[in-house]
Amino acid sequence: MQLEQTCLELHEACKRAHFWIPLTLLDWPLVFLQVAAALHCESVVQSCVQYLEAVPWEESEEDEILVVVSQLGPIAMPILARIQPVDLVGTKSVFISAIRFATSIDGPSPPFGDELRTSAQEQVEYMLGDDEDMPLVAADNEVQLEMRIGLSKTFSSFERELSLIFESGMCKFTERKILQSLLDLEWMCNILLKMGLMNDFVSKWIDISETILRVVEDENLKCMWGLKLKVVEVTSKVLDAVGYGNVILPAPHRVQLIKLWLPFIRKLKPILDLMGDKDAEFPYKMDEDMWQSIEGAMVSLVSALPSDDQADILADWMNAEQLRYPDLSEAFEVWCFRTKSAKRRLVGGLTGKVDSTTVSL
Repeated sequence: MQLEQTCLELHEACKRAHFWIPLTLLDWPLVFLQVAAALHCESVVQSCVQYLEAVPWEESEEDEILVVVSQLGPIAMPILARIQPVDLVGTKSVFISAIRFATSIDGPSPPFGDELRTSAQEQVEYMLGDDEDMPLVAADNEVQLEMRIGLSKTFSSFERELSLIFESGMCKFTERKILQSLLDLEWMCNILLKMGLMNDFVSKWIDISETILRVVEDENLKCMWGLKLKVVEVTSKVLDAVGYGNVILPAPHRVQLIKLWLPFIRKLKPILDLMGDKDAEFPYKMDEDMWQSIEGAMVSLVSALPSDDQADILADWMNAEQLRYPDLSEAFEVWCFRTKSAKRRLVGGLTGKVDSTTVSL
């Protein structure tokens, strides 16, 4: 009788739990569950399981619940329904929907606005993290098509905003929209690299580079440092992808990339440094890690070009006032060494041919 009374008391306590225990504190229901399981009170166990399966959990509580459930075995497994692995079809469906929100393919989502898109971008990036199933999802043709559509629409929006920036009274408003598009493109760089689609981004960026530079170098926009810096940040990702072989391009395209962006970056860097030195609160300083990355990528890019193209680029670099922006001395040293080696090989080859001809005579 005492055992039955104890079970009844536990049962009633568990039924009342949602009235007097905060939803974020699950200690008592877990205690009830363990005691009831030990006493073989099935009705109490069932009540506790139903309660724990239904209420919200804090992230910190999830680990504790997992420990308890693993100790109790099958009777408590329904509690874990919310964290069971999803099959690939379900994962792909969620991922595609997240891509659509993240790239605004489905248009604005009032009343959430950009918050939903930002959240979707974070989740897409998180989902592409370490997970043995995600490479299969990311390689799916339908998923890649959605990403390409999103990339195309984001670039179209970016180009459209660029074309509007000189319209009367629209400059500041358009600048904000361009910056948002650049933020979206920067995010897409990270995602496309993980999905093996960075080549699409790089090719498009090179195609519109002249248009971008024509806008950001216009005298009317000479004080839009935030816009110029963000353009360089996105370009740095392109340089990095091409310079280190993540994206393979023909030599003429690599030459075009360097010749377009080297003069602009070389001119902008010392200006931002000078303004930062004059004003400690200047918000548009170029991050040193990013600058080191740009220099490294450019050295790698230049060193991999045909020797004549290297010579043209290095000659322009040495004629500039600021040799440190960027420092291509390593590429210059490599070019000098290769040039001498090539000359020795050429002379050696010609000498060998002459000797061979003499012997044959």
